[in-house]
Amino acid sequence: MDDEPVSSDSLKTFGAFVQGLREHSGLTREAFAPMVRFSRHTVASIELGRRMPDTQFVELAEAALGNTGALRRAFGHLTRQPGLASWFREWARRERTAVSLCTYECRMVPGLLQSEGYIRAVYENAVPPLTDEDLENQLLTRMERQRLLVELPNVPFSFIVAEAVFRQRLGGREVAREMLAHVLASSARRNVTLQVMPTESEFHACLAGPLQLLEGPDGKRYAYSEGQRNGRLISDPREVVPLQQRYDTLRSQALTPGDSRCLLERIRGAL
Repeated sequence: MDDEPVSSDSLKTFGAFVQGLREHSGLTREAFAPMVRFSRHTVASIELGRRMPDTQFVELAEAALGNTGALRRAFGHLTRQPGLASWFREWARRERTAVSLCTYECRMVPGLLQSEGYIRAVYENAVPPLTDEDLENQLLTRMERQRLLVELPNVPFSFIVAEAVFRQRLGGREVAREMLAHVLASSARRNVTLQVMPTESEFHACLAGPLQLLEGPDGKRYAYSEGQRNGRLISDPREVVPLQQRYDTLRSQALTPGDSRCLLERIRGAL
């Protein structure tokens, strides 16, 4: 998934609030940065609404700026989808209320399962190149979204990933080894199922490309399809039903979760 940094109004408002309190306290960004354990550039990104702050930043900033509780209250109103591509934001919003989520991926490790080093390698390969600041913003955006696996422990996540994806060495041998360890750890959660689609399989129900599916709390099903620089949320049952059928068929063609883990462990051991 490509992410296009688009700042939300709430992020901009929060950032301006932080800047106003900092300046009222007579602190420069250079002086304030070590107090919140961030760089001056990261503080600038937060104040300009380009970066989502975390709870540690809020607590340290509170202590540095008077401990009024104002930042904590403002933090509670922040939009939690900073930096997501405009075409992906509606899908990301529905993810948070879904009762089940399914993902088939044949290009790269699914975003929810990517390790930090792998994410960084993905964005370091972006064309045209990203600035250091944009890369860091994208990294944090994706890691923030990964909290879904923890925050929705009762929601089943199903992933089917092409074997070739795990055999790539994007970022180098160490990044690939770390990525495989991260995927194995993430897929060990009780609400996560991972299956590998073997390269040698003679059958494949999803040759048309990557696919995401979810079921909403009202029982309605949605699909999401993505290209190079665009994506499409699909809600028409006449389109969603055959896509769901393809995914269900692919489940029967992929390796079992147990065999998939064994394969990933062998690939990791060979690195």
